[in-house]
Amino acid sequence: MTSSNLDTHLHRPAISWIIYLIAILLSVTFLFPLFWMATTSLKTMEQAYAFPPIWLPKPVRWDNYVKLFTELPFLTFTINSVLITVLNTVGVVFTSALVAFGFSRLRAPGRNFLFIVVISTIMLPAQVILVPTFILFKYLKWINTILPLVVPAYFGGGAFNIFLLRQFFTTIPFEYDEAAIMDGAGWFTIFWSIMLPLSKPALATVAVLNIVAVWTDFFGPLIYLNDLSKMTLAVGLAFLRGQHSTVLTLLMAGSMFATLPVLIIFFLAQRYFVEGIQLSGLKG
Repeated sequence: MTSSNLDTHLHRPAISWIIYLIAILLSVTFLFPLFWMATTSLKTMEQAYAFPPIWLPKPVRWDNYVKLFTELPFLTFTINSVLITVLNTVGVVFTSALVAFGFSRLRAPGRNFLFIVVISTIMLPAQVILVPTFILFKYLKWINTILPLVVPAYFGGGAFNIFLLRQFFTTIPFEYDEAAIMDGAGWFTIFWSIMLPLSKPALATVAVLNIVAVWTDFFGPLIYLNDLSKMTLAVGLAFLRGQHSTVLTLLMAGSMFATLPVLIIFFLAQRYFVEGIQLSGLKG
């Protein structure tokens, strides 16, 4: 082994340790707000405002979470958020996969042009179409219902999701389609029985991204929902800040309760999520 190769071999462990150390420091930095939110949600008011700060609650006050459901309509907010998130995600995953399948597998005149048009809508700010969309939903008498937050998900699923799934579908060999067609299968059978089972990582990626976006969405429910009984957790937290702005423990308990489902879903689907992101960029 030459001296240069030996030096390179010796330096690799040191570089790896430095990278790991930087990663640990960054992880601690990013996780500290979550740690502070979780511990503050279990403190008394005196401990929450104490200086110097008290890092760990003693005693642990679980009644802060109980108050969310006894003194505030947090159960209603949660049910509304779950309902809207589930219905929206089902529509987004299915319709975006269906459209992406058409762009990736079907041969039709103007297909590439239409795909470019769809992708170009990513650059269109949501605020641009807010007024005409609101007028449309008002004409349909959908204001103060969950329909504006659910029905649009069943009309394409979003340009980014279509792009992501289309990129993934192009990595699946066309021989599967040809074999299925020779066996008498139609295009929808190919989509449902072949493409979807082979696309679990990409579908999981779309689902996780959409769940996070809908669960934390504040703008949509605020605009289209009027009654407090129809509000979601994101709007409910804003209501909590307005009514109990000085009760820091209650605010942190509400924020932690709203954040925990997203964290659980992400960790459960992390393997599929990372795999879907990686494989979707393998082929253009």
